[in-house]
Amino acid sequence: MTLPRMLTGLAITVTATATLSALAPAAQATAGSARAWGPYSAPGKAAQASGTLTATGEDHGDLPTADLVRVSGKLSDNTRGPACGWAVFRVTYRSGSNLPFREHPVRHCSNRKPKSFSFKYRDVYQVELKVCSERKAAKPSLTCLYAGTWKTLYLSK
Repeated sequence: MTLPRMLTGLAITVTATATLSALAPAAQATAGSARAWGPYSAPGKAAQASGTLTATGEDHGDLPTADLVRVSGKLSDNTRGPACGWAVFRVTYRSGSNLPFREHPVRHCSNRKPKSFSFKYRDVYQVELKVCSERKAAKPSLTCLYAGTWKTLYLSK
């Protein structure tokens, strides 16, 4: 490679980096606004969840994450008998250079009025949701967790 080509490539890289650095604060400023999600339903509309998600302090480094993500909403249980409505959130977070996840289930077993919920996590890369309806248990079943698709509520870019 010739010297002029290397200098041209270096100039393009410096210009692109300066442009992205100038745009980054604007992207972070708008990231703190609450975004509505849902309603998402279980098959047969036996349970339904909706709410808002707020991501603040997005860091667009090697592993882009939000410093803090707050999720709040309501879960309605429309089941009959001993069944419950579940909203299971899968939160992928940064731990060093890894992206593990944890599940945050919300259960509601009364069809009288919706159940409110709220939680927050730090260093979040992605938040996904699955709404299920099944028998009352301490945790959601493997069928609830692994059958069907997860709905992406937030993805740090």
